[in-house]
Amino acid sequence: MRYAYYPGCSITRSARAYADSTEAVAGPLGIELVEIDDWNCCGATEYIAINKSAAYALVGRNLALAAEIDDVSTLTAPCSACYLNLKKVDRYMGKYPDLGERTNAALAAGGLHYKPGALEVKHLLDVITEDIGTETIAERVTQPLTGIKLAPYYGCLIARPELDDHPVHDTEYPTSMDDLLTALGAEVVDFPVKTNCCGGHMAQISADTAYDLIGNIISVAEDADADAIVTICPMCQLNLDAYQTQVSRKQGRNYKMPILYFTQMIGLAMGMKPSELGFGQEIVSGKGMLSKIGMPVHEPAGAPHKPRSRRNDPSLPMPGSRGER
Repeated sequence: MRYAYYPGCSITRSARAYADSTEAVAGPLGIELVEIDDWNCCGATEYIAINKSAAYALVGRNLALAAEIDDVSTLTAPCSACYLNLKKVDRYMGKYPDLGERTNAALAAGGLHYKPGALEVKHLLDVITEDIGTETIAERVTQPLTGIKLAPYYGCLIARPELDDHPVHDTEYPTSMDDLLTALGAEVVDFPVKTNCCGGHMAQISADTAYDLIGNIISVAEDADADAIVTICPMCQLNLDAYQTQVSRKQGRNYKMPILYFTQMIGLAMGMKPSELGFGQEIVSGKGMLSKIGMPVHEPAGAPHKPRSRRNDPSLPMPGSRGER
């Protein structure tokens, strides 16, 4: 299956493990990802509140470029914020003709035009669980994730009801990733906060508010004895992973919860090495979880593991400060 692929800005830096694991599992699952040539930032979650016309043109440019790719009818994005923006602009350009005309007028300056509905926009999770299917994935499992407990965290963006007339996900309690992780052999814990907000960029605006949101999610997973939280979004992964020290200090706990990507779990169950899937790039190490399935991380000789920090990954935010994504 051939898809236009919008990787998003985080994939190139702080979410490199997501990129590595996505690339590793795509081929074996029969997914061909054709990256959009000369794609640009989607504007994240803020720009549309600052300048709506410019924000729609920014996203519309990516849609127009994707629509020019031969033999594709679906555009996929691994980041939930990118998915939200691409889906929203495609839908609203068609729903509100004046908005569509203004957006295309801006695109015309670059020789582009986008016809709403020309592409179906899907999150990578939906491509894998719907188009490939959990049954097909289960058939490719060679090393079941037996013995580990996982908390599936979807975040607050993928299940937004206004994005689709026939939404794939239950807006309060989606289950597609639950079913996927079960098919991989893991035990899925009951996780009632699976669609709670991680705070987004709130850590740069009101750190205490962000820490409360993050702590609520991690505490539920820890109380359920989960070995890891599994997510589908770089922003969610970063927030839950990077701020555990600050949250622990605020709440008087000692969180050590690995925050991993669903594509990493697929790769492990398909018998791939952790190093192929980006393990070792997380801040809170996933080694404890890996040891339960007999797959410790082996670092390459002469290349010791360096946890992500501002020193070696400037895309990470400064805790409690105002800064760019």
